[in-house]
Amino acid sequence: MGGGYGLGSVFALQSWQMIMFALLLMVGSFYLGTLFGNNVPIYVSHLPSNSTSSSLLGNSSMSNQVSITYRKIPLSIPENGMDVCPLKYAEYIPCHDISNLKELLPTLDLSRREELERHCPPLENRLFCLVPPPEDYKIPVKWPTSRDYVWRSNVNHTHLAEVKGGQNWVHEKDQLWWFPGGGTHFKHGAPEYIQRLGNMTTNETGTLSSAGVYQVLDVGCGVASFSAYLLPLDIQTMSFAPKDGHENQIQFALERGIGAMISALATKQMPYPSSSFEMVHCSRCRVDWHENDGILLKEIDRLLRPNGYFVYSAPPAYRKDKDFPMIWEKLVNLTTAMCWKLIARKVQTAIWIKQENPSCLIINADRKVVQICDAEDDSKPSWKIPLRNCIHVTDQSYSQKLPPRPERLSVYSRSLRKIGVSQEEFDLDTLFWKAQVNQYWKLMNVSNADIRNVMDMNALYGGFAVALNNFPVWVMNVVPIKMQNTLSAIYDRGLIGAFHDWCEPFSTYPRTYDLLHAYHLFSQYKSGEEGCLLEDIMLEMDRIVRPQGYIIIRDEPSITSFGQLSKFLAVVQMFSLQQDLSVNMQSFTKKTVQEEAE
Repeated sequence: MGGGYGLGSVFALQSWQMIMFALLLMVGSFYLGTLFGNNVPIYVSHLPSNSTSSSLLGNSSMSNQVSITYRKIPLSIPENGMDVCPLKYAEYIPCHDISNLKELLPTLDLSRREELERHCPPLENRLFCLVPPPEDYKIPVKWPTSRDYVWRSNVNHTHLAEVKGGQNWVHEKDQLWWFPGGGTHFKHGAPEYIQRLGNMTTNETGTLSSAGVYQVLDVGCGVASFSAYLLPLDIQTMSFAPKDGHENQIQFALERGIGAMISALATKQMPYPSSSFEMVHCSRCRVDWHENDGILLKEIDRLLRPNGYFVYSAPPAYRKDKDFPMIWEKLVNLTTAMCWKLIARKVQTAIWIKQENPSCLIINADRKVVQICDAEDDSKPSWKIPLRNCIHVTDQSYSQKLPPRPERLSVYSRSLRKIGVSQEEFDLDTLFWKAQVNQYWKLMNVSNADIRNVMDMNALYGGFAVALNNFPVWVMNVVPIKMQNTLSAIYDRGLIGAFHDWCEPFSTYPRTYDLLHAYHLFSQYKSGEEGCLLEDIMLEMDRIVRPQGYIIIRDEPSITSFGQLSKFLAVVQMFSLQQDLSVNMQSFTKKTVQEEAE
């Protein structure tokens, strides 16, 4: 595992006078012309007559062309600037693109739903143009109103409302989508369902919090109403679902301001560390847990902490018709072999607990009803690793009892000690980010309501997210696979996140995040490998940041020099719903850097 940056060098640069800082304000519905080009930027209000989105931009001229453009090897930037993708690519997700998937289908194991996983196209087949917003796109509704209402034009898909409206997933309401808080197994609302789960896990005496649940993995999350209503309990949820027939469910979740990502349980490990969640939740999640010798349940066992819960709200838990009794019997046999204990089964829901019982596993392994995985290095990130049909046994020397939130935010994880990070380094990092976040908000001059969805693209120990704990935001903490595995420590602090390789696009929809934080990220990818160039990563950042969103880049002077910053400004697409917001953007950025250097 290569990569890393020493805290000594970080804190040697702690004063704002010595840190080169780039703050890019992404503002609303006018393109900043000649992107990636060499000319002076021009401000425009419409595309050429051949544009499929001329109504989006009004009536002006611009040198950028609307065209399907692919990534060339070696990298080639048009003289006139970056092309703009046609409007039909407004929801382009490179590694979940249906046209690429169709070509791959003959090579995939459809019986295990491999088609639902990430499949990034070859570099030469990857679009290399700026993804436009859809027609009538509006700046998203602010949190907390967005929990219940979002603009219809921003996610203009009716399928879920048509097929799930009766279960109160989502309803159309004039120009808005309304989310009543229901789900397939909680159509009367998530709060009542969450309280019922609390009763079932505490023998009718408490809540999920009193049951020790503070981090949840929601499998097949739908529009993430379950996660939304766990937030008042200070329970952090990683919600995921595939890009499948439940059209744009993750896009709805993210537009609401709820943490979620596109992912699927199929043939590879999830991009999360072992022993990260106190609960894994499946409510009609459309996963066949009983198939393939329960290999997907064994992945859930890897992700659950000792004494964690598996919540299963689905027909086999309560129906006696069709093949549901057979499926239930298989589930009972599999979970018993894994030494899980069924602790509750009522009102269409069954709950198991993953017992901390090594002797049971040894006995069952001797009986050949389960296999224990060979020892492996936990520091290796869970990224593109095939699923293992065995039970992963946690290294007890690095396990620890975690306090509840918010005390959990201060936990120094034993996994850090394992990779050579001291308690002192950890504490310094925490103090460092508390100071930096206050400076960021002053520089951006934003209100708390302006930012909701945040991604820390190189999260290290999660200090940035911890410093944001009292802000009304959620943070996707990304640990690049080039770096040491600190994601286990991030989860031990009660946060959520994922492993990722920034040589590939992220599994999310365009226009997802209000703030992207790139701290010492680009210097990890400066080797010049194709697909990992600065331009590639910046183009992906442009795809996933929202109009009127922010990008903060802090890195080595070689990265944040004025020459490189001009490249950043050339790469990044800038929209504005108000023309005056986009004026003198290049001057604004240079002024910010100069002020911090003085």
